[in-house]
Amino acid sequence: MDSTSQQSLAHLIRESRIAALGTIHDGSPNLAMVAIAFESDFSALYVYASRLGKHATDMKKNPHVSLLITETDDQRADPQTLARVAIDGMAEILPRNESDYLRVRTIYLNRFPEAEQLFSLGDFDFWKIRPAAGRYVAGFGRAFNIVPETLIQASSIQA
Repeated sequence: MDSTSQQSLAHLIRESRIAALGTIHDGSPNLAMVAIAFESDFSALYVYASRLGKHATDMKKNPHVSLLITETDDQRADPQTLARVAIDGMAEILPRNESDYLRVRTIYLNRFPEAEQLFSLGDFDFWKIRPAAGRYVAGFGRAFNIVPETLIQASSIQA
């Protein structure tokens, strides 16, 4: 992947606050819109989800997930040229008593300060998603398979 594509991938992840989270629910695909935060090196992405949500139940049963992050639709003639990245990975609950919990909470609240009120509710958990593979489409004719190292390398490029 060339440096321009790496830069646009990093920009897409940093600027997108939401993603479609794909899980398996009773053997069928399930999608949910989720707010996302991430490690600065993109080695992990975080979702703060209610245990009441289907996607949380799904991740407990089957930790294989996909996240789809897309460029905002700008009404261009061909929406297929919008940049997007699909990241496949493994989800795991980040226990509240784990040493990283407060650091991740800070990352999340820096991105979503209005979410502070959710932390007083007892039914929300952080889900840590570790990327395993994926596909980045930078536009027409510019598509790349990605692995965790691709994301880490892209994270080092500043816009």
